[in-house]
Amino acid sequence: MASAQEGGPVRADTSPPPGSASGLREPDNASVLIVNDAGEYLLHLRDHRPDIWEPGSWSLLGGGREPGDRSLQETARRELREEAGLDLPVLEPLQVEHATRGDGSTVTVQVYVARWNGDPESLHLTEGVMLRWFSPEVMPRLRMSPSTLHLVRGHAARRQAPAPRAGQQAVPNVIGVHLHLENGQGEILLGLRHPDSAYAGNTWHFLAGHCEQESAVSCLVREALEEAGLVIAPADVEFVHAVHLVHTPGGRPRMQLVFRARRWEGTPELREPDKCLSWQWWRPDALPEPIVPYARAAIDGIRAGRLYTEMGWETR
Repeated sequence: MASAQEGGPVRADTSPPPGSASGLREPDNASVLIVNDAGEYLLHLRDHRPDIWEPGSWSLLGGGREPGDRSLQETARRELREEAGLDLPVLEPLQVEHATRGDGSTVTVQVYVARWNGDPESLHLTEGVMLRWFSPEVMPRLRMSPSTLHLVRGHAARRQAPAPRAGQQAVPNVIGVHLHLENGQGEILLGLRHPDSAYAGNTWHFLAGHCEQESAVSCLVREALEEAGLVIAPADVEFVHAVHLVHTPGGRPRMQLVFRARRWEGTPELREPDKCLSWQWWRPDALPEPIVPYARAAIDGIRAGRLYTEMGWETR
């Protein structure tokens, strides 16, 4: 379900809840389906606590109506502010969802839809673990309620997204940085991502991160220290490859920059075990499986002396 209401597990229920003679009652929860211009939806990773609904799952922002809320829209706006510091100018009613808790009680949720094109990393999250953009195509791989997935798919199917044309509004690209680190034997450092990772769980990948309010090289230096305890001087970093890709048709484009460190201090260690399970060195002609496809493409490009690779654009 789309609610952030605390309590036991909830299952979808298409029958009307008890209440008035018509079988309908005023919703007691509100949630917000937030979509950006690229057709991605903002999901909230909930805390992994046994006393809340669907712990550790991806859901929508929202929650229960409080006595001081004059309307469900006010409930939705309050929850957005309290949970993520979001103040969206327009919330449009989408539909009412019904769900049943594990104890048999009914939860009725008014779902609103809103448009936002910001960076989730810039928000001040007070509840849950993180906020991330996802396209509907990748959501079946996430841990989330079937009813939330059905809600997103239904909205995406109804949403009329104009086909991109030359001269239309520019779409901001996500910028990622990646460390191509080679030891004295020519082996490449890769990390096995945690199975609960939002992207590429149980898959080998470069040490990587997204640029914040910083340069790409500064981001690389910061991520190397935070993730693996490696100290790299910016002067020892050189650009070796770029992969410009789009994962799904209509998805947000991503520019993945790969840098080599000529020198570094330290031995790779697990600084963030919730993100990476292991650091290992691999020969470039014997890379592990599974590996993130664009990481393999970058390694192949570097070995061939190429600076640039495109992926996914032929499917747009």
